[in-house]
Formats: sequence, structure tokens, C-alpha cells
Amino acid sequence: MTIPLSFPTIATFTSVINQLLPEPHAGLLAGISFGTKATLSKVLVNDLIKTGTLHIVALSGMNITIVSSVVSLTLLRLVSRRITSLLTIGMIIGFIWFVGISPSVIRAAIMGILSLLAVIFGRQSWPLFAWILAVSSMLLLNPQWIGDLSFQLSALATLGIILFGSSLNRGGAEVDVTFMEASAKPLSLKSFFSIGNWRGALQNAHLPAPPLKAIGENQGASAKNASSEPKQVLAFILSSGLASLKNLLADDLRVTLAAQVFTIPIILLNFHRISLVSPLSNVAIGWTIGPLTIAGWVVAALGTIWLPLGQVVAWMAWVPLQYLLTVVAWTAKIPFASVGF
Repeated sequence: MTIPLSFPTIATFTSVINQLLPEPHAGLLAGISFGTKATLSKVLVNDLIKTGTLHIVALSGMNITIVSSVVSLTLLRLVSRRITSLLTIGMIIGFIWFVGISPSVIRAAIMGILSLLAVIFGRQSWPLFAWILAVSSMLLLNPQWIGDLSFQLSALATLGIILFGSSLNRGGAEVDVTFMEASAKPLSLKSFFSIGNWRGALQNAHLPAPPLKAIGENQGASAKNASSEPKQVLAFILSSGLASLKNLLADDLRVTLAAQVFTIPIILLNFHRISLVSPLSNVAIGWTIGPLTIAGWVVAALGTIWLPLGQVVAWMAWVPLQYLLTVVAWTAKIPFASVGF
């Protein structure tokens, strides 16, 4: 079955996802990618609330960050940083037009555009200044937004991340444009595995290299040391990978806690409930949100053209979706996962 070619809407994309995945996977993917909650079961919504992860099925700054990152990383290989930033701004505006206006998305878009304008004009980006300008301009245009719960949570979570969180700002506090300022060099597998060249390949790829003594790079190294070098390289890669994973989880935890510094009072005031497992849940599933968001867009776009095209990506997305659902269900069952006041 194919869907007639016409200008797609969120309803079109959601329908495609629903045809390619079972529930609750389809509803969850549609929520993560497009912010739709219509097909989410009450059980899943309740578990998301208990675990403090309901935000993953709402359009937020994360969506703006992912759009900007995907577009920028793609265009940087083709055009200059300034042209890339200008085109990315256009994509941000187009994304807002497509998904509709909401306070959290508008706030993130303003901050992202300000950061990209800084790149265009060769100026340094100041996240706190961008936050102040975005929030104040929004309230000047529509003072009623100050009473909007989504605006309050989005703005305060972002402020917490800026003041106390990681510089990576994975929670969508701002568009991370630092990748535009780096001259990233691809890692050459051929040069990596060439004896005597792999250390330089690591350095060119901006990865840490082990001490020279650990790899026996001396010209007069014995044949025995040369034969053991691949094992040492593998051990180094594994240790570096574990260290990167540790840093990733630590950063996710730091961002999660920072985002809650100012939002906990708002949550208690409005819901009279707080999730005690929220840090654990968010760290466990945080790494899946970005890839699943992109997967949802790809599934919807390909499936709109021809359903079998989107089916392959949908199958691949099922695995992290199942993992996410399992983590949420498990953490929701932990005693005192959510405490009422």
C-alpha cells in the first residue's frame, strides 16, 4: 500500500508510523519525533509520569537541536560555516512552521537562531544572554505565556542546564554550534591500522592517544613488541570506549539534575508529585532519544513515498524502542518511584 503523494503533514507521518510499527512502539516513536500523544496508552503515559520521562514525547528544544545538528553536519561538508548557519536558520523556521507554534519550541528556536547568527557574524555565543533575550522577547509578545506550564518548565529547565549543566547541553538548552568551529578530520582506517601511523590517525581524529612507551613506537622495537602492538591497540580502543561511555553517562546525569533544579518546585506546585527515579530513568534512556527522533523522521519520510522503504528503518528502530519501553516499565515499578505531596 502506498500513500498518495501530497504535501505531508504530521497526521500523514503519524499514520505511516502506525502502519509500520505495532503499539506501543508506534505511538512512542510518533511522540518522540513529532510530539503526538494521541495513540499513547494510559498505562504508558502513567509510567512516563512516574519516571519523570514524559518530556520525551513532547516537542522541545531537543527537536530543534537535532534538526540544527543534522542539517549543519550535512552542509558543512559542502559549503562554508556562514552559509551553513544561514541555511540551518531557514530549516529551524521551516520546522516550526511544520510542527506548529508552541512556547518550548519557540524558545529553543530563538536561542538556536541567536547562536547561529553569532557564527555568521563571527561573534561568541553567550547561552545565558540568549536565554534572557528569548524569554523576555516571548513574554513581551505574549505575556500570557508566563502562565503556560510548558513554557515555565522549558524555560526553567534550560536555565538550570545553562547554569549548572554540561557544556554539551543535550537537553536542548541551545543549539550546540561548537562543531562548526572545529576542524574535524575523519579517521582513516587504513592509516589507523598501518604500523607506525595509527597514533597520528588518532590525533587527527581528535582522540586521545596512549603514551609512546605503551605502544612501542621506537624504531628499534623488537619483533615481539611489534607483534603485540595490535593487542595493545585493541586494549586502548576498549579502554577509551569505556571511558567515553562513563563520561557520557556522567554528563547525562549532570544535565538531568541541572534541568530539575528550577523545575521541581513548579512540578510540585502543579502536580503535587515528584519522581524519585527520574535521574536513573533519564540517564538510562537519554542516549536513545536523538537516534530515535531521526529514525522517526526517516521512517515517516520514506514510508510516505513507499511504505516498504520505511519498513526497514522501522524494524531497526523497534530495538531501541523496546529497550526504552522496558526501562520505563521497570523503573516505574521501583518502590516509591513517584511520591505524592
